[in-house]
Amino acid sequence: METGTVKWFNNAKGWGFISRFDGTDVFVHYSKIEGDGYRTLRQGDSVQFQCKDGPRGRFAEFVRVCERLSA
Repeated sequence: METGTVKWFNNAKGWGFISRFDGTDVFVHYSKIEGDGYRTLRQGDSVQFQCKDGPRGRFAEFVRVCERLSA
């Protein structure tokens, strides 16, 4: 598992990007966020995830929020 920071996440569209510690960004879709109920991320959240290669590039899966910034 890697750790990164949410760069931005669009709740209406259900996707965004996570900044990895090496400076690269990884696509994230709401369906890859672990948890029950409404799944979302906030800019600045610290997250753990696994990075996979897909047909359109790298994406995050098994995403878990480690530390959530207050709204």
